[in-house]
Formats: sequence, structure tokens, C-alpha cells
Amino acid sequence: MPGENLSRDEARERAALLSVDGYEVSLDVRSAIGGHDGDGPRTFRSVTTVRFRCNEPGAASFADLIAPGVTAVSLNGRDLDPSEVFDGSRITLEDLAADNELVVDAQCAYSRTGEGLHRFVDPEDGEVYLYTQYEPADSRRVFANFEQPDLKAPFRFEVRAPEEWTVWSGGAGERVDGVWRFAETKPVSTYITCVVAGPYHYVTDSYERVLADGTRLEIPLGALCRKGLAPYFDADDVFLITKQGLDFFHDHFDYPYPFGKYDQAFVPEYNLGAMENPGLVTFREEYIFRGKVTRASYEGRANTILHEMAHMWFGDLVTMEWWDDLWLKESFADFMGTFANVGATRFKDAWITFANRRKAWAYRADQLPSTHPVTADIRDLEDAKLNFDGITYAKGASVLKQLVAYVGQDAFLEGARRYFKRHAYGNTRLGDLLSVLAETSGRDMAAWARSWLQTAGVNALTPQVLLTTDGRIDELAVVQEAAESHPELRPHRVAVGLYRRGEGGALERYARAEADVDGPRTVVAELAGQQAPELVLVNDDDLTYCKIRFDATSLATLRAGLGDLTDPLARALCWSALWNMTRDALLPARDFIGLVLRFAGRESEIGVLQMLHAWADSALTHYAAPEWRRTGGRLLAEGALRELRAAAPGGEPQLAWARFLAAVAAEEADLALLRELLAGTEKIDGLDVDQELRWAFLEPLAAHGAADEAVLAAELARDDTASGKRHQVRCLAARPSAAVKAQAWAQVVESDALSNALVEATIAGFARPSQRALVAPYAEKYFAVIERVWSERSIQIGMDVVRGLFPAFQDSPETLAATDAWLAAHEGAAPALRRLVLEARDDLARTLRGQECDGS
Repeated sequence: MPGENLSRDEARERAALLSVDGYEVSLDVRSAIGGHDGDGPRTFRSVTTVRFRCNEPGAASFADLIAPGVTAVSLNGRDLDPSEVFDGSRITLEDLAADNELVVDAQCAYSRTGEGLHRFVDPEDGEVYLYTQYEPADSRRVFANFEQPDLKAPFRFEVRAPEEWTVWSGGAGERVDGVWRFAETKPVSTYITCVVAGPYHYVTDSYERVLADGTRLEIPLGALCRKGLAPYFDADDVFLITKQGLDFFHDHFDYPYPFGKYDQAFVPEYNLGAMENPGLVTFREEYIFRGKVTRASYEGRANTILHEMAHMWFGDLVTMEWWDDLWLKESFADFMGTFANVGATRFKDAWITFANRRKAWAYRADQLPSTHPVTADIRDLEDAKLNFDGITYAKGASVLKQLVAYVGQDAFLEGARRYFKRHAYGNTRLGDLLSVLAETSGRDMAAWARSWLQTAGVNALTPQVLLTTDGRIDELAVVQEAAESHPELRPHRVAVGLYRRGEGGALERYARAEADVDGPRTVVAELAGQQAPELVLVNDDDLTYCKIRFDATSLATLRAGLGDLTDPLARALCWSALWNMTRDALLPARDFIGLVLRFAGRESEIGVLQMLHAWADSALTHYAAPEWRRTGGRLLAEGALRELRAAAPGGEPQLAWARFLAAVAAEEADLALLRELLAGTEKIDGLDVDQELRWAFLEPLAAHGAADEAVLAAELARDDTASGKRHQVRCLAARPSAAVKAQAWAQVVESDALSNALVEATIAGFARPSQRALVAPYAEKYFAVIERVWSERSIQIGMDVVRGLFPAFQDSPETLAATDAWLAAHEGAAPALRRLVLEARDDLARTLRGQECDGS
């Protein structure tokens, strides 16, 4: 990674000097198939022609390229010696003219880490598939360029590929004389160009719309995946969501989709959820479901489709100038994904999922020592890579939800429309968006931005209720608190809901008031005189971003009857608040687990139920006192089996409880049941043990020594696919053997032979909470190797290793001390590496506080 880390200052200096007129990129990927000669990486030829201007003739600059070799470099007709001008990541450009042409002929390496041009060989049929992934700065692994978002330009791609392949790029393409040639793109940033090539299964459709001016807009649609996934590919549903989204954004943005066609490629071994390349969006292929999944999975896929579609305007049409303002695309896309899901598709309850799942990600990130304002201080590309986080996405989206409540939806959308028209194909900063919102809302956006975008941390809101002698509210106030490290008290537009039991015992809202909470204590005068509530829910309807706390009466009500809350969003908010209390060591883990066991079976929202399963498992693994873990695990397994048998046959809750049982199974009786379900000697009415569920059952069996290598090999023979291989690798690494752990460690740490997907699978199998003693020796090894791994491997693999192998299950003060010792001894380590270790250290300290709370 050293030498590849472009700084913000370097980017600003280059942007002030240069402007780019266009790229012509020619790739030859015929080398992707067949044998490979030599000991070095498998490579492809990349020839790039860049035309650009320099406003200071005679000045020097550089182009970006990461490649094993450069054959030729020409600048304005002068041949340059590659050995003198290319250092492995940059090409020095001296004595620039006013108008320049740079031609670079390079041998670039295929990727096995999902960065650059990724090459995947399908174990099922031996077919080879290629795709590119660049964000934030990996297009330089594929062609020479100026790798920063504010040097936009049109691109023309041509690709030579094996005869039997199809090739896609951002523009429309056709094969002429054996070469795929693509139409010139609009001016876009380097990181959102894209090439996908291989024998992909391809389905087409089209979208049509009459625009406000009477013209007809026609957008060719395509969807593609590996041939092995074609039998599972529900392209009709992908196209349905796509068309609904295009309608929604055209209705609200008043700016026609600007990039021609709209292809969506589901690709293997993908590091992200998806990427918004205009005209050719890429997704992880796990969004094609090989087995039965719940509605929550389809909702999640729809949200991702709409998130990426929103980027066509927020991010692609108008792009942030530098990664400091990454929120200008990611926060908006995250908000718009849910906004459009609710407004345009069958997933009308998507805000519940947002409140329960997405915000949990934000709350965690915002309490880490690495938390940062939504508008971050991004010094370089390593910083940028790590800032694709819960702050930039989910907190930013939550803040925008608060902004809509603050300025009103009409003013917000009118601001967006003006923003697109004013800055189309350009680059922006924070102030550019705030100025249009100030115009449309008449509000002071600078003050709002200072509080919400330029400070870090999450506030906690707690109700205080004073009653009259006759049992009515004398005064209801909201108390706002902030962490000592981030003391900002923000203005919140909140709804406060009052709940009481009605006939039949249901907890229902009987009064609600909206208020502007500002400062340490705000009285909500509108609620004075109301009957005494059994539950006060601050931030009812989830208008703002905060941690909800409860007064004593409300908490007692939830302990006794959380499942009696009839409103699903109110329930989701209460569950989220209780989970935050557990993480903050204010609620013992066993109490949270007890609430899940009592009330999760009554949860009507399948996405919330699945989140509760994940939280309960995490509570047991991290926050339960060690001496209570086995008891807690037994209780969870008993509860999961009870709910599994009670669930309606064939329904989504039944599937969710089956998967949860597999996650918590540890006792012999539970493992025996899983074996019998796999063998077919035991059946649960309506439960289809399909291939994906088989692997879910096999993982705990492998981890507890009840499924050996032969059993896993037999299962792979049954499912000899790329997905099956990932499952098998994870299960193999999960076996409780010192030799197995040593092999897994060596494969990940000492070798780069595994692809990114298999590195991820191996790490997931290696680190098992039930095997704390077995992996204890690797804590010391971890701290000895991480700096070397960070320096030698790609940033993606470095992140996977540093995060995934941190000894989190060695949850003791000794491990905390070892982490502190490493940090003290490595003050000069890469800031991004130190950030990852600091985050892991904070999680470990939180774990110890939670265990102390639970044990007391």
C-alpha cells in the first residue's frame, strides 16, 4: 500500500493544474482464459490515451497506475522511458504543454481481491468471469488515469475478449471485427467506470416514460449473472423494482435519467453490497437467492437497487469534489433507498427496517473512538476507504430524515431538483447543497449543518414525567445528554408518544405531540393534562437520530409487556433502545435475552425478528457474564426450538427460527436434531431443508466436532458450486482442532493464494465464540503480524485480516492491555491501521463493561 496513498493536498494541487478532456481505454482480456505462464501475476494489456489541459505550461504532475509493468509511455509524441517515469503506482509527467496527450501501454494484473479487474473461475463449470470494482481508487489497477473524483471526463472503452464472451460497459456496446466498442460516456469520475466480461446469463427488458415536456424517454434494461445462478435468477422482480424506482425518481427529481441504458450485473466474490457505475450497476451475487429467504431479504435487495439508482443523480450526475463530502452521495442514497422503497414498491414498512437495522449500524459507529462528523476529514485514500461506514451511510441518512422533518419534504425535494440542474456533470462541496436548501426552505442551513453534519456523537433523549395528584401529567420534559467526548447538544424535531393499555391489554398510543428539543431540557407543553402514561416513547415515529432512554415506569411496562405494543414501528424503536442500553451496560445481557425469549415470538415484522436473533446471539457472545453463557445459550436454544415448532408451517418465522436455532445450537440434543433434519430422519412440518439451510445446519455441527472433513466433502459434492465452496471453506475452518486453526491462520496471514471471498470465509470459520481456549494462542500472534500484513496486502485484505482476526473472544483485561501496548508501541503505524485496532479495542472494552453489568 505505501506509495499508492494519494493525499487530499496532492489531489487539490493536481485539480488546480489540470483538466481532462477525455479517455480512450483499450483492454485485451483474452489472457483471462487458458493457462498462465510465469511466476508473476496473470496480466492483461491495457492501453490508455488521455487528453488533458494544463493551465501552467511547463509544470509537472503525475498520472496514476498500479501495474506489474509498463511497456511504453508517450507524452505529446515523446517516448518516455518507463523505468524512469513509472514507480509502480505513479507516472511522472514533466514539462507539460497547454494541451496534452498521454498514451500508456501497460500490463495490468487481474485481481483476486475484488479490487480492480477481478477474475473468477467458477468451480462448477470452469467458466471465467470478469468484473471491475474501483471505489475509491482502483481504476488505476486497470488503466492509467488521474484517480480523483473531481477530474471528470468522457470515456470510450474498447475490449478484446474471448470469442464466446459478451462484454458490457457504461455505454452501449457492440462487437465489431472481434472488438467490443462502447459509446462515449458522459463526463464521469474514474471510480464509476466499469467493465464486465464473460459468459454471463443476460436478460433484457425496457423502461419507457413520457416526460413533462412531452418527449418519450426509453431506457434499455438488462440484468446478468453467472450461468450457474441462472436457475435461481428472478430477473422479473429485479426489473419490477427497477421500473418502480425509475418512475419514483423521475416523479421527484424532474431530471431525466442521464446515462442511456441501465444494466445490473450480479457478480461473484464482491466486496460490497453494490456499486453505482452509471449504466452498469454491479451487485454482490448473494442477492440472487439460492434457497428460501424471508421478505426481509427481498426488501434488502430492493433497497440496494434503489440506493444505487439514487446515485445516478446523487454521486454520478453530481459528484463530491473529494472524499470529505462522501456523504453527498452515500447519505443521500441511503436515505433515498428507503424513501423510494416506501413510496414506490411493495415494501411499505421499510422505515421500520431502517429504524431497527440501519440505525443500529450508525449508533455503533458513532460511539467508536473513530467516530467523525458526517462531513469527515479525509486526508488520503486510506482514510476514504475506511469511511464507507455507519456514519457516512446510516447516520447520514438518519440526519437527512431529520432534515426532511426540519425543512419539509417539498422544500427538500425542490432543493434536490435545483442542485441537479445547477451542478450537472460537475463536482460539489457541502456549501453547494446547503445554499439550495436555504433557498427552498428559508431556514438557516448553516446552523443546522454545524450541529448535524459537522459534529460527531449521538445524543440520548430521556423523558421526565411529573404527575398531578389525580393521575394526570403535570409536566413532561425531554432531557438531552451527550457523551463527554462529543458534548454537542443538537436541535431535534421529535414526536413524543404516550401509550396505555386498552381493552384486551394492548399497548396503544393515545396522545402524541411534536416538539423542537433543544438544549439539556425541553418541556413538551402540549402533553400537560393527559392521563398518566404507562409508556413514554421519545422519538416516536423515528423522526430524529438519537438514543432513546426510558423513565422507570416505561421500562417496567416494557419488561412486563413489550409484545403488547400494537404499532410495529413503536415496537422496533423500543427493541432498538433496549439493545442500545445493553451495549451501554445499562441493561444486563441476560435481561435482554429474557425479553427476546418472552416477546420475539410475537413479532410481526420479519426483519425485526431476524435483527432480534442477531442481537440476542451477540448479547450472549459478548455481553453475558462468562459463568452464565452456557445457561444463556441453553435458554436461547430451547426458546428457538419452541418457537420453531410453534411457527406456522412453511412461513417466514419458521425459517428465521430454524436459522437462529442453528446459530445458538451447542448442546448434544440440539446438534442431534440438526443431524436428523439433515439426514431426513426428523422432519418439522413445513420446513424445507434446502441447500442453503443444509449449510447453516452443518456449520455448528462442524464447529462442535460433529461433522468432519469427509462429511463436508460429501456436502460439497452435493453442492459443487462457488457458493458451496465458500460454505465448505468456512465449515472446514470452524472445526475444533489446533491443526485446523494453524492451517487457517497460515492460509490467511502467511499466504495470498486465497481469493477475497475465501479469505472472508476462512476468517469466519476460524473465529468461533465456542472455541475461545483453542484460538487463545493467536492473540499474541495477531499483534505481531498485523503491521506486516497491512504493508504487504491490498487494503481490502488488510481490513479483513485486521478486523476479522482481532482476538475479540479473548475477552479479558489482559487482551485489552495487550491492545493498548500495541497502540502505544506503534504510534507511527498507518493511521487507517491504528483506526481499525482502536475500534476493536473499543468493542472489547464495551464487552468487558457489559459482562460486568450482567454479572452484577
